[in-house]
Amino acid sequence: MPGTNLTREEAQQRAKLLTVDSYEIDLDLSGAQEGGTYRSVTTVRFDSAEANAETFIDLIAPAVHEVVLNGHALEVGAVFRDSRIALRHLHEGANELKVVADCEYTNTGEGLHRFVDPVDQQAYLYTQFEVPDARRVFASFEQPDLKATFQFTVKAPSGWTVISNSPTPEPKDDVWTFAPTPRLSTYVTALIVGPYHAVHSVYEKDGQSVPLGIYCRPSLAEFLDADAIFDVTRQGFDWFQEKFDYTYPFAKYDQLFVPEFNAGAMENAGAVTIRDQYVFRSKVTDAAYEVRAATILHELAHMWFGDLVTMEWWNDLWLNESFATFAEAACQAYAPGSKWPHSWTTFANSMKTWAYRQDQLPSTHPIMADIRDLDDVLVNFDGITYAKGASVLKQLVAYVGMDEFFSGVQAYFKRHAFGNTRLSDLLGALEETSGRDLKTWSKKWLETAGINVLRPVVDVDSAGNITSFAIKQEAPALPEGAKGEPTLRPHRIAIGLYDLDDDSGKLLRTDRVELDVDGELTAVEALVGRARPDVILLNDDDLSYAKVRLDTESLAFVTEHLGDFEASLPRALCWASAWDMTRDAELSTRDYLSLILSGIGKESDIGVVQSLHRQVKLALDLYAAPAGREAALTRWTEATLEHLRAARPGGDHQLAWARAFAATARTESDLALLEGLLDGSETIEGLAVDTELRWAFVARLAATGRLDEGGIAAEFERDKTAAGERHAAAARAARPTAAAKAEAWASVVESDKLPNAVQEAVISGFVQTEQRELLAPYTAKYFDAVKAVWESRSHEMAQQVVVGLYPAVQVSQATLDATDTWLKSAEPTAALHRLITESRAGVERALRAQSADA
Repeated sequence: MPGTNLTREEAQQRAKLLTVDSYEIDLDLSGAQEGGTYRSVTTVRFDSAEANAETFIDLIAPAVHEVVLNGHALEVGAVFRDSRIALRHLHEGANELKVVADCEYTNTGEGLHRFVDPVDQQAYLYTQFEVPDARRVFASFEQPDLKATFQFTVKAPSGWTVISNSPTPEPKDDVWTFAPTPRLSTYVTALIVGPYHAVHSVYEKDGQSVPLGIYCRPSLAEFLDADAIFDVTRQGFDWFQEKFDYTYPFAKYDQLFVPEFNAGAMENAGAVTIRDQYVFRSKVTDAAYEVRAATILHELAHMWFGDLVTMEWWNDLWLNESFATFAEAACQAYAPGSKWPHSWTTFANSMKTWAYRQDQLPSTHPIMADIRDLDDVLVNFDGITYAKGASVLKQLVAYVGMDEFFSGVQAYFKRHAFGNTRLSDLLGALEETSGRDLKTWSKKWLETAGINVLRPVVDVDSAGNITSFAIKQEAPALPEGAKGEPTLRPHRIAIGLYDLDDDSGKLLRTDRVELDVDGELTAVEALVGRARPDVILLNDDDLSYAKVRLDTESLAFVTEHLGDFEASLPRALCWASAWDMTRDAELSTRDYLSLILSGIGKESDIGVVQSLHRQVKLALDLYAAPAGREAALTRWTEATLEHLRAARPGGDHQLAWARAFAATARTESDLALLEGLLDGSETIEGLAVDTELRWAFVARLAATGRLDEGGIAAEFERDKTAAGERHAAAARAARPTAAAKAEAWASVVESDKLPNAVQEAVISGFVQTEQRELLAPYTAKYFDAVKAVWESRSHEMAQQVVVGLYPAVQVSQATLDATDTWLKSAEPTAALHRLITESRAGVERALRAQSADA
């Protein structure tokens, strides 16, 4: 039985047989306030290439009442099984199918999600269909290459609003009838339904006029900075339409901030859904606004790359996501008037770090992954698909040229509008515009796994002049269990030469050499005979995707002067190299901490500062030798408080250091300060202890046993919102008592009633690195329960548990042994096996790092 899976071969067979014309979908959501189920009526018209053929349509529903194929009623019990309705004896040419079913609202963020706001007690609905969840709402041929038009008719409670891909019509008797969409894949259709608050505007340029809408729940309306969101959106419209040379392809553009969203956002055509944590209730740093802007631009780029032109099968999911990830950063970096022209620094600091981590796991895979079925793709929304792919696209742009790249993209959109493509379609267009043969490049970059290391090989004479310079490329062995062979690749990189300027005290770039690197050793004659600079930085400007190492002299100089680089990007590259060396056990955790403490005070980029905060805490919690961990944590905590008190009052750095201090406060005086900041008896000039910062303090006080259930409940009374509910759930689970842990475990593992966002919060609170002994008994409980959880829950809910509750804080050989025993005996599915082995690899890496630190 297929269950809810679909194989690539099945999809290919169905695509050869069928051409889908249109869907008419009629949903009765008039009872949404009460919940339960709703009536779904689907009429789909399609052509069959053969007479008397057999296929199936997808549907997940608790009850199916009618299946009518070409006017003939089929026996439901005979044709509906698992997630499929069998369709036999098709006509050659035109066919019509009608399916009447009862479908379920969910609280998992999949299908049609239903949420009740504790502030106004109103229900709010939205759909999330990627990858295979349109079939939870209407009968559909659930694969991206069977595009069709979609016409939605929705009956909703009186006074509610309904938004879909087409412009919102005037309702008649609470029934909303939308015009048909252009041809779309099922997974980018959408419905958002409820008493949402709306702000409207318009994008106008050169005679073009596109209606714009921003929506959120009324309880968040006071925090909605719609003008700032519209500004970023207009910037994206301007830049993308120019670079793509293709007018925005849909009739309007709505952005809907919705509750309990599993991802950052979703590119539904003309109706993008975004997690409503991006409506900031409290003060946040500029880095948070930059991340939100990147998300907005990412989804807007998808309107062309993903929605207008869509992959044929999920093998090319990476291309959708990598292109949008590259485009978001490029738009921020190059669009006139951008507030974040340093976006490549953020990209190097966050995306590249994610990619490097993912590419060193046993589950690493080629960018162009072999997606055999839906189970494969569901676990493939990873650092390879998004971050490595985007990094390689950035390399490709450097390789073929920016103008040539976008010329190829323009031809690609015009040639394949509203159709489906493969990677070869894009590469063919780029070969035409650039004149480059991309077959070898594609084979080495997209069809192989793993990461290269680039090292400088420098000889200097007694006068300090370079006598020889080469770049050594290494292809480390792939992690055990990974498929493929180590590969040396062609790289387009820049070499930056930096010297300390005596007048300014800044490390300034004095020259730059750009070249192609290929093979094991590449000589760089252009540097021979020159005076050796203070720092030689490979992959300057971050053009390629590779781990970079500094030569001995450069590393020594950077250790003393990392914070002195005038530009943010070389600083970020050096910070990233140091972090990577720590993870690889080439740099001890204590030396990494010393490096951070010597340079972070000079780091002006707030996004980099916040990343360093997270990385230091992770290193101290997991990579520090146990015997020295507490001393190192104390040293770090003292530094966070010192920086907090020294930071400019009211500035971003002050807020970031306050959060860093709250995450690690440990002594009696530390915790007393948190208590005082909460009750107002202590103040720090300029620090606004607002709602979200209060919860950060509450979380730490709860985890250290300084705040009990009464204190948590009192804080929840101050913030009786959905966000407050999540924070309170996390704080309760963080309490250092056996009873609190047992209660949290039971609510997540032994019950499946929690909504997705609350379950995630409980898991985050449950896992506290300083509670290793208290959590130790849950290692055995985890392995006893994990397979049943995976088999009985939806994908999103199961993955939260599998990854979130793995005993990652128990860094020991015993954890590795317990994992290996389970892997041998449990016979997990490929997807579950992947998630467990990825988690195991984290423990294995931590053991190596602890050994190096010792």
